Amino acid sequence: MEKKQSLTYGTLVLTASSLFNRLLGFVYQILLVRLIRAEGIGLFSMVYPMYVMVLVLGSAGIPVAIAKLVAEENARNNVRLAYRIFKTSFIMIAACSLLLTVLTAVLTPRVLVPLFPNPDVILAFTVLLPGVFFVSICSAFRGYFQGLQQMTPTAVSQAVEQSVRVIAGLFLAFILSSRGVSYATAGASAGVVIGEAAGLLVMTAIFLRYRPGPAVRRGAVSETLGQTCGRILSLAVPVTLTRFAATAMLSIDAVLIPNRLVAAGLQMKEATAAYGKLVGIAETLLFTPGIITIALATALLPAVADAKAQNNPVLLQNRVSSAVRITLFIGVPSAVILYLLADHICGILFGYPDAGILLATLALGAPFVYLAQITTGILQGLGRVMDPFKNLMLASMLKLAGLYVLTGSPLLAAKGAALALAIHFVVLAILNLRDVQRHTGLVLDIPHSVVKPVLAGGAMVLVILSISPAVDSIWATLYALIAGTGAYTAALVMVKGFTPEEVGRARQIAARIGSRLRP
Repeated sequence: MEKKQSLTYGTLVLTASSLFNRLLGFVYQILLVRLIRAEGIGLFSMVYPMYVMVLVLGSAGIPVAIAKLVAEENARNNVRLAYRIFKTSFIMIAACSLLLTVLTAVLTPRVLVPLFPNPDVILAFTVLLPGVFFVSICSAFRGYFQGLQQMTPTAVSQAVEQSVRVIAGLFLAFILSSRGVSYATAGASAGVVIGEAAGLLVMTAIFLRYRPGPAVRRGAVSETLGQTCGRILSLAVPVTLTRFAATAMLSIDAVLIPNRLVAAGLQMKEATAAYGKLVGIAETLLFTPGIITIALATALLPAVADAKAQNNPVLLQNRVSSAVRITLFIGVPSAVILYLLADHICGILFGYPDAGILLATLALGAPFVYLAQITTGILQGLGRVMDPFKNLMLASMLKLAGLYVLTGSPLLAAKGAALALAIHFVVLAILNLRDVQRHTGLVLDIPHSVVKPVLAGGAMVLVILSISPAVDSIWATLYALIAGTGAYTAALVMVKGFTPEEVGRARQIAARIGSRLRP
């Protein structure tokens, strides 16, 4: 297999894949919302965090450990130990995920019935369970290639997984919709599992083709199997705690928000639909620009681990500061678009313009959502896996208090939930950034990294505000998006927001892509 990819190129590969997946996912979400309506989306959104929580326990944070440890051993040219780390981790994941899948299937009725008054959640959740094993195994392969700083296998498998998921999910939801919302939601759940199985098959095929040969794996290993397991678990356990806490909080949200909406005066059916608009529409749009930052965070983890293993503080700071700057350059225009065009986007895409107020409220925390993603990846790459966990717990406690108080207010209701979530993103990003600065010595260039994108964002606001009163169709909205983005980019160039090094790097990547596309 080819040598490791650069951070920028690896990010670009994952971003291209994520863009494809997100666009396909958008079409899926739009059609699914129109097929099973807000109530069905609300029902699916309630059980999905529970499923992800089981997924986190099934993989036990081991893929992150694989990526970091494989990156470190490759930096030391210890290919044999890197491969043994993967094999050991693979066995641990397979055993853990299989056991957890069976155990969860047995306990599901006893756990979900007391939590959710609507019994329809049990069917949708049970159908999702086989995906725990498929995703966990696939994540081990992805962690291995991520550690090699090869992002293409992950990108390809994710594209296949999403394509199969969309086709199977829509087909099954449509076929079963005649039997009611619960069966249509179960059909969408089955589509998720089928897509994940397809992604695993692709990832397995890639691994079997590109795994290192026996000759490459020869050489001395400087640690025992017990030491290898200890290294894996020392990273995996804190990552599991962090991710489990995050998904547990989402599961608590899925229980708390509908109940507080009922306390605010909504009927259960109305509360389920309102929750669907918040999570299935507003949050979906909020996280869309994160296709770039998630890809960057994925590529950043092994790159940071590599720089640390080389004991190169200059390279480390350059990679961290570049990632933070890119995130802010993406976050500012995203917040502007999602805030100013919220009603139009929600109405045109999903048929629910009233969800726009929820999206506009969430948009207040948009840059911080993406910053939290990036800084979590940096801290994990540094081996400071407990820091994101502590920060998440602190921010989540504040979020739960906000959800309880603000969502239960008859004057705010669902808008109060969106406001509590936005505050949560701000607090989490600030806490993570503080720890990144403490461990890397990062000195954020405020004029260049913050002031310039904010100034460019101001130009974007002026352009969109001059157009938005006339926005009443998909084409007018698209025009406002293009004009606003063009104004932001032009203003960023005028204030010299891009450094000469970044311009040169972009040209190199464009030339490299062009050379690969030539026959």
